[in-house]
Parts: sequence; structure tokens; C-alpha cells
Amino acid sequence: MFNNLSEKLDKIFRNIKGIGKLSETNIKDTMREIRLALLEADVNFRIVKNFIAEVEKRAIGVEVMKSLQPGHQIVKIVNEQLVALMDNSSVKLDIQANRLTKVMLVGLQGSGKTTACAKLANHFRKKNNVKPAMVACDVYRPAAIHQLEVLGKQLDVPVISDTTEKNVLKIAEQALNWVKKENIQLMIFDTAGRLHIDTEMMDEVRKLNDYVRPDYIFFVADAMTGQDAVNIAKEFNDILNFTGVILTKLDGDSRGGAALSIKAVTDKPVLFVGIGEKISDLEPFHADRMASRILGMGDVLSLIEKAQDAIDEQEAEKLAERMKKNQFTLNDFLNQLQHIKKLGPLDQILKMIPGINQAAMKDVKIEDGQIKKVEAIIRSMTNEERDNPNIMNGSRRLRISKGSGTTVTDVNRLLKQFDEMKRMMKQMGSSKAFKNMKLPF
Repeated sequence: MFNNLSEKLDKIFRNIKGIGKLSETNIKDTMREIRLALLEADVNFRIVKNFIAEVEKRAIGVEVMKSLQPGHQIVKIVNEQLVALMDNSSVKLDIQANRLTKVMLVGLQGSGKTTACAKLANHFRKKNNVKPAMVACDVYRPAAIHQLEVLGKQLDVPVISDTTEKNVLKIAEQALNWVKKENIQLMIFDTAGRLHIDTEMMDEVRKLNDYVRPDYIFFVADAMTGQDAVNIAKEFNDILNFTGVILTKLDGDSRGGAALSIKAVTDKPVLFVGIGEKISDLEPFHADRMASRILGMGDVLSLIEKAQDAIDEQEAEKLAERMKKNQFTLNDFLNQLQHIKKLGPLDQILKMIPGINQAAMKDVKIEDGQIKKVEAIIRSMTNEERDNPNIMNGSRRLRISKGSGTTVTDVNRLLKQFDEMKRMMKQMGSSKAFKNMKLPF
């Protein structure tokens, strides 16, 4: 996600950090480059204009000119403006186990609503300890009902559906009557989508909204459609006044224009993002963490939360301590790899670690098959080599490549990436802020 924008901004900021003293001229030049990077990321042009104007006003002022590190100060300003652009702190979701909460998902066909229903049910069941149910109100796409039922079976979450009924209000009535007899704290309504917005569609979803009276309405948008998603979100919000946005397929969106534009256009923030096809691939959206990722500064908090979900508390604590003390070896890496794979795509995980060079990460894409290759390489090493990769000469690397069924290039690539991680962890370990960081476990 945001790969293209992150790479461009990384290059811009590396250049400006090398300038000892900034002038109004080179600040304006930098702003011009940032403007182009945002426009190429498909960010709404009016938002780009306002964003650059605000950053430039602060950058040319005393805030930067009197700074000992003006280049770093500009990065700080851009970071703060990005956070403000995506801020969702005004929306608090109150999902509790002592009462029923109703959630309705809306959006166009193909945006990922049905899958998002299951992901939300799974998320709130784990995070809020509630018992969810899903309601199939998409009566126009028969596959949608079947899909929701299959997902419900996978999650062991009840699905209320009626393949013979075409009136969504009657389906909703059945669901609301059923829930009175069951111990359900969360009902998620999947609604019908169309290939485009039409009067019939909007009338139906408006009537369903009036009947169900949901506590929250989430607009589901495909991040890869860019500004189209933003424009459609505005039309839905004008009619439904939804709570917030779920951006799906963000992992496949290298630009990020929708995520950066949607709040400024609709005044409704992104609340969740889909980052993969698995049911667990749904993340709460944090503006500050996303801004940090965009600027290549990592996202330690999200990484820790992922580790907390995938690894038991003791293992997570040991992993954090090794990272803090810079004692993470290839042997440790091998032992943790099975756990780390649960965190999601490894290339995305590495980008959450502060200090990882975005340019160096450009071509890193470690999938399941590649993870097996990494495991094979490490297992072909001796314990001494795993503990101290610096001893590996050409003959050792050749032996390891033959033993793992890979190439010397594969071995060199792994060692280079691991060396970058070690250097980064050493920097983090010496950071007072990192040493004093309170871990949430």
C-alpha cells in the first residue's frame, strides 16, 4: 500500500535532509515535488492544493527557518498534516456485550461488502468479545447470499437469509424478530450493490436504513478505484450520512489517493482497511500510524498489536526484548518465522519497522513460497552461521545455496535484508523512547 507515494516522498525527504540551510526557494521546490507526488498518487487536486498551502505556510515560517535540522522539521510538518488529513479520532465505535448493536454496510457491487461483513464480525468478536450475526439483504445477487452463508459457516457465525424473499424489509424484519430470541450483541446487514448509483438502489437502502435504524453505517469502497471511490462515497453520504468508510483492497493500491482524499471530501473518515483476502485481514485505521507508514517511518504499534494477536504473551514479550537488545539472530528468526507468518505478508510487516529504507524495500515481495525458501536457506546454515552471519564467505554461501535448493543470489539477498534489520534494531535499541516504550501486554 502507498508504495509509489512512499518511494517518491522518501526520495524527496532524503534530498532535503541533506541540505544544511533551507531557503524559501528550495522549500518551494520541495513543495512542488510533494504536490506532484500527491497528484500522481491520485489524491484529489483541491485537497493537494490546500495541503501544500498549509505545509508551505508552516515551512517558510519561523518553525523551520530557526530549526537546527530544517529538513527533518519539514518532514515533521508533512507528517502532522497527513495525520490531520486522515484523522478519524472524532468517531468512537461503542460495541458492547450488554446490548444489541446494528451495523449496515453499503456500497457498489464489487467493492467487497460481503467479505467485509465477515471480517467485521470476526474483528468485533475478538476485540469486543461480542457474539455477532450477519443478515443477507442483497437479494439481487444470489451468489452474495451463498457467499455470506459460506463465510458464516467458516466463522461459526449465524447468517439470517431467505432466498425466496425479494423484499429486503421483510428479511430485516425476520432478522430483528429472530435476534430477540438469541444471545446476539452485534448484527451486521449486508446490502445490495449496483454497478453504478441509481434511484432504485438508493431508495431501497434508504428504506432499509429507516426500518433497521442501525447504530452505524459503513460505506465500503474499493481503494483501487481511487477518486471514483471518493466521488461515490460523497453521493452515498449525501443520502445516508454514513458513519465512516471501510477501504478494501488497500494492499493492492500502490497510490493511496482514496485513503488520503475521502475524509476531506465527505467529512467522514476511514475507520477500517482491508489488507488481504483472509478473514483476519482487516485493520482499524489509525491516521498517525498510516502517515508514519507513508513517510517510511514504520508502524511499531500496529506491528506489536499484530504480534499480540498472533503470538502468545510470553513469546511476544521475548520477541520485543530481543528487538530492544539487538539480540535477534537468524536462529531466532527461524524460530519465530512460523509466528511471524501469521502477522500477514512479510514485506508489509518489514515496512512497519522504523528505519527500513523504502527504496531498498521496493522489490521485496515475500509470499508463502518465498517464505519457505527463506526457511530452507536458514536451515542449511550451521548454528554458528545463524548466530554470526559475518563469518560467511563465498564457499559457505555456495554450500548453503546448494543445501537449500536456492541460488547464491537468494542467500545474499536474505543476508543483506537481515543485516539492514540488525542495523535498524541497533538504532532502535539505543533510542531512549524505544527503551521506555510501554508494550501493551
